[in-house]
This record gives sequence, structure tokens and C-alpha cells, in this order.
Amino acid sequence: MAGPASRKPRADAERNRAKVLEAARVLFAERGDEVQLPEVARAAGVGVGTVYRHFPTRQDLVEATAEHRFEQILDYAWTVCRDSVGRGDGVERYLRYVGKVLDDDRGLSASIEAIRGAPGSAPKGRSREQLEEAVGVLIEQGRTAGTLRDDLTVSDVYMLVGCVSTAIRAGSGDWRRLVDLALDGVRPRPAAPTGR
Repeated sequence: MAGPASRKPRADAERNRAKVLEAARVLFAERGDEVQLPEVARAAGVGVGTVYRHFPTRQDLVEATAEHRFEQILDYAWTVCRDSVGRGDGVERYLRYVGKVLDDDRGLSASIEAIRGAPGSAPKGRSREQLEEAVGVLIEQGRTAGTLRDDLTVSDVYMLVGCVSTAIRAGSGDWRRLVDLALDGVRPRPAAPTGR
């Protein structure tokens, strides 16, 4: 039967992995695609072998750091945004938060794009499905509260996130203003007058 000592390395390994991801996130945000694995090891306070054990290639580390960012966004959507029940501002909070994260993590976004060989650092696979589920709940709450138009879809919100991401990446104006304008477009329109 396994004792406590046999579980310790697993816990240590998980802690080391988390330290590596946190260090990588900071370094990628600061310096983008220039960051190498030995630098991440130094910043995390672990040996370079520890980094390679968890992330055999630089691409593995970048993708894992991206997943870590998506988990953070998902957690924010389910806790902070969804907790605004009754106010109906979950989608607004979500867009503003994603914009801030992307703005703070420009270097990480550039690294993701570099390893994927295409512009855009959107989530893929299960991460995307989970984020879409969360955004769907936020949209429904906004509709119920009367703060979002009835025809708003998850795809619409992702299109807006893509626009914000592009504006941040290109440095083409204030992304916060873009979010303000987008939010005006997703609010319910007043009913048209029916007579003269």
C-alpha cells in the first residue's frame, strides 16, 4: 500500500509545474518569443530538467501557458461574471476582462501565434468548448435581465473578442473604446414607433 512518502513527489511535481507556468507567463508577457526554457527554469527556481520533464519542447510550454491563461479567463467567467446575476452585465465584464488579459499578455499572444504559424491566439478544443458554455450562460443572464439583445449569440461574442484581440495586437487604437462601442451594439434596441 502506498504511503504518504509516495504521494509527496506527485505534489512536488505539481507545485513545480505550476511555478514553471507562472514564470513562463510573466516572461512571455514581457519578452514574447525570445524566451527560452533555461530562462524559465531560473525564473521558476527549478532545474532546467524539471522544465523539460513537464514540457519537452518550447512549443509544449507555450501551449500549456496559453491553456493556463484560458483557465484563468474561464474561472473569471464562472465566478465574477456569472455572479453578477440580476445586473445582466456578465458579457460586459467578460469582454473587459479578456481585453485586459490580452493587453497584459501581448508577448504571450505573440508567442502563441509564432508557434501556431497563424495570427490569433484563441483557445482550441476543450478550452474553447468550456469558454463557449460560460459565455452562453452569461448571454442568457443578460437576455433575462433585459440588457442584451435577443439575437446575440456566442459566435457574436467571439467575433467581438477577435476584434479586440486584433486591435490590441495591431496597436490600432484604444481597445476599451472598441469594447464600449461593441457593447452599444449588443444592447436591446428601443422599439420602433408604431404610428405617426
